[in-house]
Amino acid sequence: MKKVAIFVDVQNVYYTTRQAFGKQFDYRAFWSRVTADREVIGAFAYAIERNDTKQKAFQQILRNIGFEVKLKPYIQRSDGSSKGDWDVGITLDLIENAETADVIVLASGDGDFDLALERAKTKFGVSTEVFGVEQLTAGSLIRAANLFFAIEGELLLR
Repeated sequence: MKKVAIFVDVQNVYYTTRQAFGKQFDYRAFWSRVTADREVIGAFAYAIERNDTKQKAFQQILRNIGFEVKLKPYIQRSDGSSKGDWDVGITLDLIENAETADVIVLASGDGDFDLALERAKTKFGVSTEVFGVEQLTAGSLIRAANLFFAIEGELLLR
């Protein structure tokens, strides 16, 4: 069995599936697809903590599926803008897990991860797969992956 490490950029997946389809991502279907005939060595879902009851329930669902949920506080700046992304954290975890994984799976459309995927492939020889909403996924990320899978159809909740 191939060893797989899974990384989900929860905010990116949420907003892109909502924008493109008006639907939510089916994490159970995704899990079934990316773990079939594979040994999971790590599965991480990166989210923003807003202390919301509905979000806490969603995060528990992710844990029940098999994800380790990593949370970062939502920061509201005095100028009204906000910050809350996991790019550096995801990149560090991805590279760290690339040493022992055969396959890295990333669910995100964020082009900032293209260099991390390239490094994982060249330095560790790991195969990379990206799941993203096709029209909202950076071309550089699609090109950096060994395989790209469009989030659509069975990967969306009805």
